[in-house]
Amino acid sequence: MFKQLFDTESSTFTYLIVDELSKEAALIDPVDSQLHIYVDLLKQLGVKLKFALETHVHADHVTASGKLRQMLGIQTAVSQQCGATSADLQLNDGDELMLGQQIIKVIATPGHTAGSVSYLWQDRVFTGDALLINGCGRTDFQGGDAGTLYESITKRLFTLADETLVYPGHDYQGRRVSCIGQEKTINARLAGKSREAFIDIMQQLNLPKPKMIDIAVPANRKCGVDEDTALQG
Repeated sequence: MFKQLFDTESSTFTYLIVDELSKEAALIDPVDSQLHIYVDLLKQLGVKLKFALETHVHADHVTASGKLRQMLGIQTAVSQQCGATSADLQLNDGDELMLGQQIIKVIATPGHTAGSVSYLWQDRVFTGDALLINGCGRTDFQGGDAGTLYESITKRLFTLADETLVYPGHDYQGRRVSCIGQEKTINARLAGKSREAFIDIMQQLNLPKPKMIDIAVPANRKCGVDEDTALQG
């Protein structure tokens, strides 16, 4: 079972994946403002949330993971490189999370931020902001590095099977899914581009500072809840 959810305010995708035998579920990149939607959906489907997984410490929204932990007793998970020490699981490349009999594999994909990861599940990969549809995440804050992101995409994500479905963390043009083969072929920032050319593209973006960054990043390092409460979770 699989659901793709969308927060219009931040253009963030959240993903619900479920092992149908055990009824265990995981949410990837849940958004604070959508908390009631997730809780209602879990009840409607009759499934038990086990994990809230973050692809990175977000700069454009506050995560719902800490509140989900308070409400449902789940485990929160984030890369060890993110500095979100209140998260229950500090993930590293190659880690595997069990959802019933389903395996979710952690792939380190730093570059957008130092702690960015992707999650491989069955025939699909959840790439956060590392690889977007016909694009990629910016690399000018939170320890981002264009050369590192190029390596993450070309040497980690692009080595997956071409048929692997790509579900990104955001899209701003109404697109919902791509695949590895398509991104290797037509992604405007990456297809046919050398590492040096990609770095040059990223250095020329000159993007404005995310409006939520000063609130979102500190909050997300605490799983989106007050630090004292988070440490009690």
